Amino acid sequence: MIRLLTAAGIAFAVSALGTRFLIDLLTRNRIGQPIREDGPQGHIIKAGTPTMGGIAIVAGAFAGYFFSHLLIGGIFTRSGLLAMGAIIGAGGVGLLDDWLKVSRERNLGLTKTTKMLGLLTVALGFAIGTQMFTSTRTELSFTRYTSLDLGTVGWILWAVLLIIGASNAVNLTDGLDGLAAGSGIFSFAAFVLIGFWIFRQADARAALYDVPHALDLAVVAVAMVGSLGGFLWFNAAPADIFMGDTGSLAIGTGLATLALLTNTHLLLPIIGGVYVAETLSVMLQVGYFRVTGGRRLFRMAPIHHHFELAGWRETKVIVRFWLIAGGLTAVALGLFYADWVGAVEIAK
Repeated sequence: MIRLLTAAGIAFAVSALGTRFLIDLLTRNRIGQPIREDGPQGHIIKAGTPTMGGIAIVAGAFAGYFFSHLLIGGIFTRSGLLAMGAIIGAGGVGLLDDWLKVSRERNLGLTKTTKMLGLLTVALGFAIGTQMFTSTRTELSFTRYTSLDLGTVGWILWAVLLIIGASNAVNLTDGLDGLAAGSGIFSFAAFVLIGFWIFRQADARAALYDVPHALDLAVVAVAMVGSLGGFLWFNAAPADIFMGDTGSLAIGTGLATLALLTNTHLLLPIIGGVYVAETLSVMLQVGYFRVTGGRRLFRMAPIHHHFELAGWRETKVIVRFWLIAGGLTAVALGLFYADWVGAVEIAK
């Protein structure tokens, strides 16, 4: 528990200080976020707001994870290092995208193909590394591994799909001040509890979960919670800085890697239900537009913009989406615990 609290505290402090530094640095150099011309008109006033705040998120998470081990004496595990490496890698892809946007002073960064190749490289590196250097199981899983074995190749392909899907889902959600960061705090908090619970059950029921590095994964998750908290201090509406793709891709990748390493693959869509809803709204909008020859299902997609155009204030949309994220986290944890109770009853 001390290790978790230390990681969260260090991550929060480094992220908050780093974000403050970035705001000052980027403002002095007049480096700000270009705003989409086809977005809500109310967002025009946000043009020029410093971006690339995801640098502080990634730096804070790394600092919390790394220094908590040095100070408390924890062991760096391969699972934890692979998860943190994937977060840093995805953040690097996002940073390049963000830098191209601000340097060109247009809302155009990497091409879709280049961006996808970057994420694919990170996802493949994580997936192959996990299968080579850890004992992570290859069965498809909900709250724990099942009898449906994907095999090594199948698991690698599934991992890549999950990472790319999650990172893009968070990227779509990052359209309102604090929405992605606040929702991410709830999602990563779920993995803190899941990882710590698995760790506490390891001695008595190792076969039930079979996640040998669960505590270290909880440290990764809590470092992300602390880091997002430090960033949200400045990103809450009205935002002083945006996370950019640097932050959103790192968040999505982190959630996916933790789901894969804790054998909770299919629980992730519930934990990250807000991100799933945002992605589905875009898919439905595009599909409906094509089928109906130009009609729209929502006023604008992703769906948070729909509610803005319906007359909701930005802060109301954000807080209500946070409440949904918190509720879905509670549901996911309830399902996780219910499965444990059922397994214990069967064992008796």
